[in-house]
Amino acid sequence: MSENKVLATYFGDDKVKVDWKDEYEKSLFWFYDDLHCPHPISPLYFDVGGWWGPGCQYMYRRFGAPIGSEWIAKKIGGYVYSAVVPPKTDPDKIAGLFNYYTQVMPIYADTFLDRWINSYVPELKAAGDYIVNYDYANKSIPEILIHLEDCLDLQERAFRIHWIINLAQFQAATEFTNTYKEVLGKEVLDEADNVLIGKINISRQDRNWDSLKALWEMKQYICTVPELKALFAETADEIMAKVATTNGGTKLLEMVAAYQEEYGYKAVYTHEYIYKTWKEDPTPIYEALRGYVASDYDYYADYNNCMEEQQKAIDELYSKVSDPEKLAKLKKALELCVKMAPLTPDHHFYIDQGIYARMRIMFLNVGKAYVAAGILDDPEDIFMLEYEEIRCAGVSDYPVKELVKQRRAEMEAAKAIRPREWYGTATHWAVYEEPYKTLWGYPHKFEAEMAEQAALKPVDKTILKGIPGSPGVVEGIARFVTSPAEFDEIQKGDILVCKMTNPAWVVSFSKISGLVTDTGGALSHPAVVSREFGIPCVVGTRRATQLIKSGMRIRVDGNKGIVEILDHEAGQTSSSAIDR
Repeated sequence: MSENKVLATYFGDDKVKVDWKDEYEKSLFWFYDDLHCPHPISPLYFDVGGWWGPGCQYMYRRFGAPIGSEWIAKKIGGYVYSAVVPPKTDPDKIAGLFNYYTQVMPIYADTFLDRWINSYVPELKAAGDYIVNYDYANKSIPEILIHLEDCLDLQERAFRIHWIINLAQFQAATEFTNTYKEVLGKEVLDEADNVLIGKINISRQDRNWDSLKALWEMKQYICTVPELKALFAETADEIMAKVATTNGGTKLLEMVAAYQEEYGYKAVYTHEYIYKTWKEDPTPIYEALRGYVASDYDYYADYNNCMEEQQKAIDELYSKVSDPEKLAKLKKALELCVKMAPLTPDHHFYIDQGIYARMRIMFLNVGKAYVAAGILDDPEDIFMLEYEEIRCAGVSDYPVKELVKQRRAEMEAAKAIRPREWYGTATHWAVYEEPYKTLWGYPHKFEAEMAEQAALKPVDKTILKGIPGSPGVVEGIARFVTSPAEFDEIQKGDILVCKMTNPAWVVSFSKISGLVTDTGGALSHPAVVSREFGIPCVVGTRRATQLIKSGMRIRVDGNKGIVEILDHEAGQTSSSAIDR
């Protein structure tokens, strides 16, 4: 079978110690999860927070999906690596389960949006409220720990819903692509086809758009009050210190508080517990508003332009088909795909960012109770403990504070490590046949690495080959950003260069003219949101953040997936978009 064909192996070296449990672990393909967890991972998140594990096992079981049996994780050098375990279906059941899968998935895709709106969203909202609206201050530690168990159950349930969404949407997108090829008589899609599909497959209404509109409405209010508008020329810290005593500031504070309640349950990195949420610290909100005021951001101009570009692409596609039956089939597949498009940003809003942010607040309250009892020195120390250690922490001689100190030191040391892309055994199945890895930019990443190793000449450091994320070509000044704390450094028209984006980064999309990321595939967050904003994007470059520095002039070709460094000199401040 193809999964037994070994393409390459790598089991570690003296620089990074890899603890292999057994030969079976070494036989799996462990790839760096820079899509979700690009930084050294906290002990608590790795122990109980991972998107991998039980939720994924549930997905494979529920759908009878012939694409894997488990999705597991391993910590290497302090970073998260995950591996998809090949299907373990009995040979005599493979045909039956495949038949089951092909029968039920179109139904999931066709009916899921109604289930999402009428069932899952209310359930997720209720779960979020339950997690945070607990009377932590007046409960004993045992009572709080029971609540913790309930919250862990809700987190697992949320990720079961996540995977139902994921496969239903995957099916809708796959069906559209397959119908496109069938109707147009194409075996393989060319660059023009991918550009057209990219322009069509965007969301018309979702929580990303809602959050941007709410920020824009605050910006509109700020611009009607001269004193407030003048204040927003200062730094975010200065704004927050003075807004309460500035004319019009009271109303703005109310608007910000409402925004925090509705949209503030998110952090700089979604899949972690250690990062402060916008609910706790509104600094990113004020930074975004500063940018909106400075650029006079027009929400409706952006939104209407995206919708117009989508409609043009749909009209262009329909004009290619003259047969009425084929056109009707194509329209049905396209409309379902577009109908499902909001689920990408919305599942982030309600699950990936919403549930995790609330779990952080729950764990912080456990930490506060432990500080009050003298068990910990700081509520944030709770994230340095593992699940069982939290439950054992009440024993007087249990070395909780020593563990916290040790874990913090380990996470700090891990920052000096540059994670390699993969460990273990790269098989043909793992690289080419397992479908989810496309979200991380495979097989492109693997092929590029193998080509570099086989190359007889030095790697070209002026041209990076990635994956087309969003169509169009743009030339301009690069702005390398590591976190939303640096968003105020982005100038209008800059090309954002980063490892990966998530929903907390969406506020920067109103300023940038292009996007380049190290990781991701065509269905990853930066690609999807770039298509919504009509911004050329290349994902999965692997080395962009190593080779591109702020101030360099670069060209981003989102049609071909190529990024070219044109000028290594810094200091230019303008950017011009072409062939959008």
